[in-house]
Amino acid sequence: MPVRAKTGVGGPPTGRPGEVRLPATAATLVAIALYVTLPNQMLGVARFFVAGLLVVLLIPLVAANPRRMTRQDHRVRRLSLGFAVLVLLANTAAFVTLVHALVSGQAHKGSTLLLAALQVWLANIIGFGLLYWELDRGGPVVRSIKDRKELPAADWRFSQDEDDDASDEVARGASKRADWRPRFVDYLYMSTTNSTAFSPTDTMPLSPRAKMLMGSQSIEALLVSVLVIARGVSLLH
Repeated sequence: MPVRAKTGVGGPPTGRPGEVRLPATAATLVAIALYVTLPNQMLGVARFFVAGLLVVLLIPLVAANPRRMTRQDHRVRRLSLGFAVLVLLANTAAFVTLVHALVSGQAHKGSTLLLAALQVWLANIIGFGLLYWELDRGGPVVRSIKDRKELPAADWRFSQDEDDDASDEVARGASKRADWRPRFVDYLYMSTTNSTAFSPTDTMPLSPRAKMLMGSQSIEALLVSVLVIARGVSLLH
């Protein structure tokens, strides 16, 4: 059965309004742009095909929830999860190509090397952020419109989830008191800190899949950083 927000007759939703779609869509388009503008020696024309496929798959996802995340059935859910995985797989292919270029010494121009590494790193943050957003507590639709007692088990524990006993001005935004739910920007921030600190910071993984994903992201980000620094030093000499 499709998951929908409760609506009044001819009016806006009477329950939770659902998460705004625009931030996730904008971040996705940025990731696709980063991928398609990689240097020609990385993936060749294949990157244009993959980018085109991602744009085609993004259209029905946006059409299903153009403004707010309020509608979902099993087909939309599978497509959204598959889309997030495809974004990550495409960037992983770029990451493997980058590592090969760094190790084999194929990249001779320092500026090209640094720019490609930055593109892969940024797209990696967005890709993992999208996947975290799609996985946690049943996904953005369920997480936004369902009652708290009906939500699936959480994959991540945010700081707001444990702020109920803090000072009043902090506790006002806590999960239980304000019915706070994580949104895309929270997962994008978590992905960013995981890629810069190479470990969780203020958001802790709870489930095995969350730990495996964050561990994989940390390793990939660390490898990019170490190899770029090493190759950059060699280019300076």
